[in-house]
Amino acid sequence: MSKRNRCLNLFLALLFFAAPIACAAQAAIGVSIRIAPPALPVYTQPPCPTPGYLWTPGYWAYATSGYYWVPGVWVAPPHPGLLWTPPYWGLAGGVYAFHAGYWGPHVGFYGGINYGFGYGGIGFAGGAWAGSVFRYNTAVVNVNTTVIHDTYVNRTVINNTVVNRTSFNGPGGVAVQPNVQERMAMNEQHFQPTANQFSHQQTASQDRSQWASSNGGRPGTTAMNSVNGARFNQQGRIAQGVASGQLNARETGRLENQEARTNQEIRQDRQANGGRLSSQERQQIRQQQNRTSRHIYNQKHDAQHAPR
Repeated sequence: MSKRNRCLNLFLALLFFAAPIACAAQAAIGVSIRIAPPALPVYTQPPCPTPGYLWTPGYWAYATSGYYWVPGVWVAPPHPGLLWTPPYWGLAGGVYAFHAGYWGPHVGFYGGINYGFGYGGIGFAGGAWAGSVFRYNTAVVNVNTTVIHDTYVNRTVINNTVVNRTSFNGPGGVAVQPNVQERMAMNEQHFQPTANQFSHQQTASQDRSQWASSNGGRPGTTAMNSVNGARFNQQGRIAQGVASGQLNARETGRLENQEARTNQEIRQDRQANGGRLSSQERQQIRQQQNRTSRHIYNQKHDAQHAPR
C-alpha cells in the first residue's frame, strides 16, 4: 500500500470515529458512498473472554480499497454503565452515508440492522448493567459460565423471524425510522469508540482478507474474542480458498454446510440447556470444529480446483 493510500485510509478511519469524546447529539456521519455495502456475513460469536466486556458486532467500513469488514469483537466500555450503539449505513438521495457507533447510557438507533447476538435491530437484549456489574443474557450471547457467573436467561427476546442480512437502512434495505426511545437515546451524552476499537478498525482496513474486493463479501476474519485476540475464522479460510481457486463450488458448499451444522448444533444445545453448554458439549463442538479445520486444509490442498 502506498504512503498516499495509507494516509488517505487513516483520514477515512478518523471520519468513521468522528464523534466527539462526549457530546449530546446523534453520532456524526462519516463518509458517503454511492455503492451499497455487501450483505452481513453469517458467523459464530466467540465466547466473552472476561467479565465486563461487551459485544460490538462486526460491520462494513470503507477505505481507498473499498468496503472492508471490521470483525465483531468483545471490548471493555469506557466505563461501567455504558452500552454500545453499533454503526450503520443509511441510504438517502442515492448516497450511502456511514453513521458512526458510540457509547452511551442507552442504545440508540442503528438503522434497524439485525446484527444478531442481542442486536436484533432495536435496542440490545444481550445483557444489562446491575450497578457496576454487567449481567449477560446467555440466551443470545456466548458466555463461558464457568468463567463468568453474572448471567441470566431470557428467551423472549430471541428474534425468530427470517434473518435479514441487509447491511444498510433505507430504500431497498431496512426501511425503519427511530422510535421514541431511540430518539431520546440519540440526544443523550455520547462517548466515542475506545482506542482499542479504533486500533481494531485500523488493523482490519490494512488486511486484504477483509476487503470485499478480495473476498467477495466473505471476510477472512469475521469475529474475534478480543482486540488482537483469537480469530474465529473458519468461514474466512473457506472464503480465502474460494478467492484463490483452491476450492471448487462443490467443495465450498460441502464445507459451508458442515460449518452451518456445527453452528446450528451450538444454538440448539444452548436453547435446550438454559443458554449453557456442558463440558461434554463443548468438547464435542471443539472436535467438530477441528474436524472442519482439517477438512478445509485437505480440500484446499487436493488436486481439485475451481475453473479459471
